[in-house]
Amino acid sequence: MNASGDEFALIRRLCAGLRHSRRVLVGPGDDCALVDVAGAKQLVTIDSLVEGVHFELEWFTPAELGARALAVNLSDIAAMGGQPTACVIALALRENLPPRFAEELYVGIRRAAKRAQIDIVGGNITSASELSVTVAMFGLAPNGVLLRSAGRQGYDIFVTGTLGDAALGWRILAGQVLAEGSARDFLVNRYLSPSPRIEAGRKLSKLEPSAAAIDLSDGLAGDLKHILRASRVGAEIDAALIPLSPAYRAVAGSDLKYALTGGDDYELLFCLPPHYSAASLSRRLGVAVTRIGRLIGKSSKLVIKNLPSGLSAEALRGWDHLRRES
Repeated sequence: MNASGDEFALIRRLCAGLRHSRRVLVGPGDDCALVDVAGAKQLVTIDSLVEGVHFELEWFTPAELGARALAVNLSDIAAMGGQPTACVIALALRENLPPRFAEELYVGIRRAAKRAQIDIVGGNITSASELSVTVAMFGLAPNGVLLRSAGRQGYDIFVTGTLGDAALGWRILAGQVLAEGSARDFLVNRYLSPSPRIEAGRKLSKLEPSAAAIDLSDGLAGDLKHILRASRVGAEIDAALIPLSPAYRAVAGSDLKYALTGGDDYELLFCLPPHYSAASLSRRLGVAVTRIGRLIGKSSKLVIKNLPSGLSAEALRGWDHLRRES
């Protein structure tokens, strides 16, 4: 274990002494900060991809890596219901990279930026012992923001898409899980090329009352606990309701470990009053939505029904960058 302890305990310690002016509308603790800039609600987020921690270079083309670096930040904007606008990019480049690596990386970054209709407005380059790509992303929140603290007892818990695919894809590339054929291709692609739910997040932000939301970057169990802590509620989910792709079932069968703790899905997890159905939300948001449980009590405790033997809700955690494990 890293001497600094777990990632989120360290974040809480680092943020404990911070003081903010009135222009800071939302500080540390959500997917983005929200700052009042001359009356406009500005979203700000930052994330890094580090070789040996988040990826191995042989898994990606440089263009794929560049596109992925943008996607993980776009997902944070989506989780707040925002519209991404611009980014700056910091590259730390090690020795012995392939020829024209940086130029090809930027091919993927430019393509992803064009798809998301955002501008690349600056950045920084330095040398380092390990390759890393850091993106700071900016956005606007014209419809109000989605906060982790908006959950209320009795709200239903929903997710978009299917869960666990990217976690399996990562393990296939790492040689930890065996797969072949179309199932392997699907799962690996879900890891290499995530699709941030920007449009779904924007549509979600228009619903009333406001949803509690987070993007699923560190795993369902870990990320849901962030909502529970921020909203001061507990949750009961049904493991049998977790949406799994046919490829996931073909490779992992009934093993839900990857869907519960794996991370890298970049789907949306959100909570709304029970008069919203999964079917109506699927139509409204333009993406498959599944109800997996509800918010209960005030204990921040997570209860998981129909959990396969060998797994316990208390022991399940999401990805921790300091421990480098889930």
